[in-house]
Amino acid sequence: MRDKELTQRLAKVYQSLSKIPLVRVYGRLSRIVGLTFEATGCDLATGDRCCIERQDGFRIEAEVVGFHKETFYLMPLIHAQGFRPGDKVIPMVGEGVISVGDALLGRVINGLGVPIDGKPIPASCDSITWHAPTINPLSRKPIDQQLEVGVRAIDGMLSVGCGQRIGMFAGSGVGKSVLLGMLARNTRADVVIVGLIGERGREVREFIEHSLGEIGLKKATVIAAPADDSPVMRLRAAELTHRMAEYYRDQGKDVLLLMDSLTRYAMAQREIALAVGEPPATKGYPPSVFSLLPKLVERAGNGLENQGSITAFYTVLAEGDDQQDPIADATRAILDGHIVLDRELAEAGHYPAIQLGQSISRVMPQIVSEENLRQVYFYKSLYARYQQSADLVAMGGYQEGADPKLDLAIKMYDEIRQFLCQGMFEISSLEQTKLRMNELHTKCGDFNA
Repeated sequence: MRDKELTQRLAKVYQSLSKIPLVRVYGRLSRIVGLTFEATGCDLATGDRCCIERQDGFRIEAEVVGFHKETFYLMPLIHAQGFRPGDKVIPMVGEGVISVGDALLGRVINGLGVPIDGKPIPASCDSITWHAPTINPLSRKPIDQQLEVGVRAIDGMLSVGCGQRIGMFAGSGVGKSVLLGMLARNTRADVVIVGLIGERGREVREFIEHSLGEIGLKKATVIAAPADDSPVMRLRAAELTHRMAEYYRDQGKDVLLLMDSLTRYAMAQREIALAVGEPPATKGYPPSVFSLLPKLVERAGNGLENQGSITAFYTVLAEGDDQQDPIADATRAILDGHIVLDRELAEAGHYPAIQLGQSISRVMPQIVSEENLRQVYFYKSLYARYQQSADLVAMGGYQEGADPKLDLAIKMYDEIRQFLCQGMFEISSLEQTKLRMNELHTKCGDFNA
């Protein structure tokens, strides 16, 4: 028995030795322009990893982002200084692996999977490759179960299914980070993966300590790549966020993926594309940006029949509260619903500042009962009717009895508004949300919309 085990071990060692090249071929750094390093004499392909070595032995990792004839364009993962013409460019063998597992729950890591929270690297982790196999869309489980997120306005009026992809469209300062923290703390998902991509460094710590909190961090892993990281590192962090979620999904767990923000991911790709000479298209975004967005988003969703799900919330920055921004417009078409946060509601103290009339969950009819769906449509119509006539009512220009539905909307507006509002640390279970909705239905009476 021992001889058989020894033979197997020797076979593995021999197999690994056969992959080691007898000759190490390396190129030379020839030029640096802006963010792009140019190298010659290498045998590389787009997407390959390599090391750039200074004359003093210091090395940084870079990624091949393009080439022209015999010249390769490299983008370093960290900001680089002190490099000279002729420095070595050494290809890295293999695709590379990342460490994942429950030991990383409660931890904060960067785009390479290295902890940045000052704690030691956990030893008990699994190793997986960067790229997961693509799932045939016909093999994915259908979205037929609701995921409880603990926010009344979403659970009740914009129900989210396990495996759904939702866009959270918001300008700056309307409470998207607070809402993401509420989702992370209150959800019934097994694991939470948070990607903070391209945000200010100050906001990373504030989100972890205030929005996420100790409770939310216990079952979450945070991947942070702030705005001062290189664009390649920001892209890596977004990909790592999805790769870790895929790992837990393949184990049969329901994963909640929160990524802030999809717009910063697109901006990182824009920086890389423009640096290698790709022509800009819509508002300065090159075509490669709009091809990468669906590739990233499609990695979320349900797995195979024996696997779990990835329910994803992506924040999308609406610059100047413009909902027709090219990134906002593109993502709205490839996601399964969108939640719009309104500045006027936030200024009025309405939190979460969800604009009910502009938000929709496209899979809601598949995961809730017909009675619940009728209730939601009726409440949304009352809410919209009041907002349309709010100025007329405030000026005293409306006479009670002229429009029975508007009368009911005026009567129920405060009730519906109280239902939609929720404190930052207030938890509302799905059962409590349904009970509140039934109470609203009782107060509406037998009015037929």
